[in-house]
Amino acid sequence: MFIFLLLGLLLSGATTAFAARALAVGAVRREETLAQIDSYGFPVRELAEADASRTASPRAILDSLAKTLGKLAISRLGSSRTAELRTMLRAAGLYRTEVESFVGYRLIASVVLPVLLLFLSASSGGLSVRTFVLVLVGGLLGWVLPGMLVKRRGAKRLQEIDLEVPELVDLLVTTVEAGVGFAAALQLVARRVEGPLGQELRITLREQGMGLTIEGALENTLNRIDTLSVRTFVQAIVQGQLLGVSIGKILRDLAVDMRKRRRQMAEERAQKVPTKILFPLIFLIMPALFIIVLFGPILGLAKTFSSIG
Repeated sequence: MFIFLLLGLLLSGATTAFAARALAVGAVRREETLAQIDSYGFPVRELAEADASRTASPRAILDSLAKTLGKLAISRLGSSRTAELRTMLRAAGLYRTEVESFVGYRLIASVVLPVLLLFLSASSGGLSVRTFVLVLVGGLLGWVLPGMLVKRRGAKRLQEIDLEVPELVDLLVTTVEAGVGFAAALQLVARRVEGPLGQELRITLREQGMGLTIEGALENTLNRIDTLSVRTFVQAIVQGQLLGVSIGKILRDLAVDMRKRRRQMAEERAQKVPTKILFPLIFLIMPALFIIVLFGPILGLAKTFSSIG
């Protein structure tokens, strides 16, 4: 009996020792890894402290609140509206902004702006019908204005990409006809193209490096930036790869077509100028011209009639 009791105590002690060692191994290895990283010159402690302070910063708290509110709102918006917002953010180049955070910040703006207007109105002269209207307009602006700004940024960015595609095709034609493959030519050109188009090309090459084919990566690019020039470029490349047509010939024909399309777009915009100038001409320029031309005679007639009277 005593032997069994002693054996049980030994086994219990061994179990406790092994459990304590298992718990301590993770901490010891973590300390060894941090010391090894620190020996390479990276300030591990400072980075950890900076990360902790960043997590507790007001910006992080606001981001967390916006994301929580956005998740609650998206559950009521539906998948189609969420996909539309995601497409709008991608078109504007806001890849690091999540849909939940964007919707949450819109909700915060639609609440904070009316409260601020209400506070200013109450401190200046009291509440009235005008204050109520200002609060409603402020809430509407807080919700609508961020979406309008993002849409405007997206439209401007897509227009810049559409104008830069012909230059991209010219560079690809030169590189491919020099004997470089299309995928390698796209990598060479992406290093030298700046702006939104260069950013999208680098994303495409990153997707290809993750395992997608060049056709699949280009189709994903078309899903992100669905413009006329990009659609023509992607469709021509995909069809050429499927049919086995020479990429050099496809790109050269595509460059000629895009130059013609750009010239036609410029002519179309030039033809729209007389129609667009009617409003400022009638309501702004003509009244000012009439005032300048007729003010002198009218003043002279007024003085003449006053002297006669």
